[in-house]
Amino acid sequence: MGLFRTFVFLLVLYLLQLSNTSLVQLNNNGYEDIIIAIDPDVPEDEKIIEQIKDMVTTASAYLFEATEKRLFFKNISILIPENWKENIQYRRPKHESYTHADVLVAPPTIPGRDEPYTRHFMECGDKGEFIHFTPDFVLGNKQNEYGPAGRVFVHEWAHLRWGVFDEYNEDEPFYKAKSKKIEATRCSTGISGMNRVYKCQGDSCISRSCIIDSQTNLYEEDCQFFPDKVQNEKASIMFMQSIDSVVEFCSAKNHNREAPSIQNKKCNSRSIWEVISNSEDFNNTVPMVAPPPQPAFSLLKISQRIVCLVLDKSGSMASDNRLNRMNQAAKYFLLRIVNGSWVGMVHFDSSAYDKSKLIQIISSNERNKLSEILPTKASGGTSICSGIRSAFQMIKHSFHQTDGSEIVLLTDGEDNTVSSCMEDVKQSGAIIHLIALGPSAAQAVIEMTNITGGLHKLSSDQAENNGLIDAFGALASGNTDISQQDLQLESTGLTLTNDHWMNGTVIIDSTVGKDTFFLVTWGRQLLDISLWDPSGTLMGGFTVDTNSKMAYLSIAGIAKVGIWTYSLKAQVSSETLTVTVTSRASNSSVPPITVNAKMNKDTNSYPSPMIVYAEVQQGYLPVLGANVTAFIESESGKMEILELLDNGAGADSFKNDGVYSRYFIAYRENGRYSLKVRAQGGTNAVTRSLRHPLNKALYIPGWVVNGEIEGNPPKPEVNEDTQTALESFSRTASGGAFVVSNVPTNSFPDVFPPSQITDLDAKTYEDQITLTWTAPGDDFDVGKVQQYIIRTSGSILDLRDNFDDALQVNTTDLLPNEANSKETFTFKPGNISEENATHIFIAIQSVDKSNLTSKVSNIAQVALFIPQADSSPDENPQNPSPGENHHNTGVNISTLVLLVVGPAVVVSIILSTTICILKKKKSVSRPSTGF
Repeated sequence: MGLFRTFVFLLVLYLLQLSNTSLVQLNNNGYEDIIIAIDPDVPEDEKIIEQIKDMVTTASAYLFEATEKRLFFKNISILIPENWKENIQYRRPKHESYTHADVLVAPPTIPGRDEPYTRHFMECGDKGEFIHFTPDFVLGNKQNEYGPAGRVFVHEWAHLRWGVFDEYNEDEPFYKAKSKKIEATRCSTGISGMNRVYKCQGDSCISRSCIIDSQTNLYEEDCQFFPDKVQNEKASIMFMQSIDSVVEFCSAKNHNREAPSIQNKKCNSRSIWEVISNSEDFNNTVPMVAPPPQPAFSLLKISQRIVCLVLDKSGSMASDNRLNRMNQAAKYFLLRIVNGSWVGMVHFDSSAYDKSKLIQIISSNERNKLSEILPTKASGGTSICSGIRSAFQMIKHSFHQTDGSEIVLLTDGEDNTVSSCMEDVKQSGAIIHLIALGPSAAQAVIEMTNITGGLHKLSSDQAENNGLIDAFGALASGNTDISQQDLQLESTGLTLTNDHWMNGTVIIDSTVGKDTFFLVTWGRQLLDISLWDPSGTLMGGFTVDTNSKMAYLSIAGIAKVGIWTYSLKAQVSSETLTVTVTSRASNSSVPPITVNAKMNKDTNSYPSPMIVYAEVQQGYLPVLGANVTAFIESESGKMEILELLDNGAGADSFKNDGVYSRYFIAYRENGRYSLKVRAQGGTNAVTRSLRHPLNKALYIPGWVVNGEIEGNPPKPEVNEDTQTALESFSRTASGGAFVVSNVPTNSFPDVFPPSQITDLDAKTYEDQITLTWTAPGDDFDVGKVQQYIIRTSGSILDLRDNFDDALQVNTTDLLPNEANSKETFTFKPGNISEENATHIFIAIQSVDKSNLTSKVSNIAQVALFIPQADSSPDENPQNPSPGENHHNTGVNISTLVLLVVGPAVVVSIILSTTICILKKKKSVSRPSTGF
């Protein structure tokens, strides 16, 4: 048995490495099983379906040429909302669902803001979450602003599938190029155009040259790059795919490494094509000789939910109160599943027992009937396939097929016959969800969840961690619209010893409150339950189930907004209590605050780190300033608690994007781990950001035609700095299970280096450079590093590829701070060996107490010149105040050039004399702010 379990465990690890939220497969150069889902809030319009088909068809041909005849779109499923009317062409989905959608056609994040974007918050080369297109965009109403939909789809597909980033930067739209001019951030530099300020009032528009800002030595904030309508340049799709001539991604031969693009910052200055060429898709294909076939489309319509609970009642379920805990969680599931769903139940041990045919949930009568047949006795062996086959037969008896149905399988035991029904599962079209209870639950079933798009949940035997109720609760809402989904406001537990009381509070904010549900469970004897609403009124009416040892209360209507208080008094010592609170959106037109949690991968091998992610959003808008905590529990019940951060450092890719992240390296044992996340926000401490989403197709302000600008309609006026204060809220969310292998059984040597610094920034003042960055830790983002190694170069490639050979900065006085602190260091640069250097490039490496080194940081740069503005004639001056501000700036930059270039500058007697004279004229010198 032990050998078999080891084999199964290794097989599962291999399979999990291939898993992802997306169900897309690459088969003979073609992408299959792509899901494009239309959101239920999109008004019914069959033109959207036809436009999706046109978009994908043109995108396929464009993608094929852009990938050098390697890749195309083969088959696509379009998921149609349940509230759209029936059509004979629509079929029932199988594994397809909103959860697995690759593309969402949904209303804009803010009315009028129709930018196409990809939700991607992981590392370079990692897959994204989904692409968001608005109905207006799909219908072709935004082609002038973003280009043809098919081309935009390829731009976004590159974000989603290959984890590349944009080759522009809205925060840094211009930079000081080595040509000593200001250039627009783009790739390739062969794309021509004009830098202009373009303003319209009514039908009247004026254009003028851009002014250089005396503080930044770059163009003013309103300056924009207007591309020429007619171009010859072929790259790059990740900059501006809307240009007719652009049909390629930037490659190593034409990549613009000096531009501060997001691609350069996140992918270590590698070109788009270098990242794509390193992808699994590229390595598993060869160029095709013949042209690809046209994409095939399936129209699938969401319909009523069909679920069968397949519950383990084998002898091992008698230990650790497992049977009763399963019944508590299953009853909770039955109480919360939405009306209209069909539910059946199968028990299994060494055989299977049909306990109830499918019943449609209409009222509490059906829920109670199903609850009454939950298993009451544990005995026998474990035959998972018997339970699954019995469930399939039950579903076929009522609906003649199993397509799109769901099996919720709970098991706590091993079963070496699982493979015997794997083919049945593959052919069924059903979705298998696994809830693994305890450390011995069958590993092989995980493959079923992967191939069918099901969820994998884990609960340990530590009842106070509330894992079983969290797992069943995460499955209760299914594929319903967000306004109908259960949102968990609280999930907590406590094992009492000397104290008989468990007290706490729950926040109900205004975005929720409908169908609010309080659940309390205990392990031994009935307890006293008190619950007060925000006004202090004591709530009665709890339904008590002494057999299942649970009590629950459903609040009629909309629950009062504010802090609810509960107090539980146990009747015996050594009692385990849990509290779970869920609610639904109070208003279908106002999106609720939500939390979604995940790990960066489903399997891992020690000592590789993992990353925890938690998205906190209201609708599609990020929520900032929340306190987010991750609870990671091993299958034996050991708990690790992590504070997640949205600081753009360490594991967190982007600051203030509503995604809170942290490295997880506290491995304690091999096997499965579960993730749960809690997010809380205090009044006026959290905000909803109106910032434009990242990873999106670039808005085109207009085109240059025959030397004149033809402007596009301006983007809706939204102040991106505006952050709407939110009220207090609390949410919890289950992030599923993951598997870890190769963890040492005895000692744990120091194998974890500091994390890479990803937010290094450099600023100049007079003859000094000031660096800022977020401190890494001794072990990734925990603790404090021993030292920093800072090196400089006049060549970005030399610094990136030969960091150890670059000029080292004296950091003797630089004392590292604790992880996630802000670091600052000011220094005078030494001589740069490269002749004709126009920039100083700077990078940092961290060293820990075991002499382990981090990856080299992102590369910061400072320019050694004052850039020149466009030389094209204009009636307006390029800088209305070139006198004193430019005079002082010239001194500072010239001084920096003198220090860096050294002997080369000394040769120029005139320049040296000028610098000395100007220095003497300065009356005030700013003191050093560095170490």
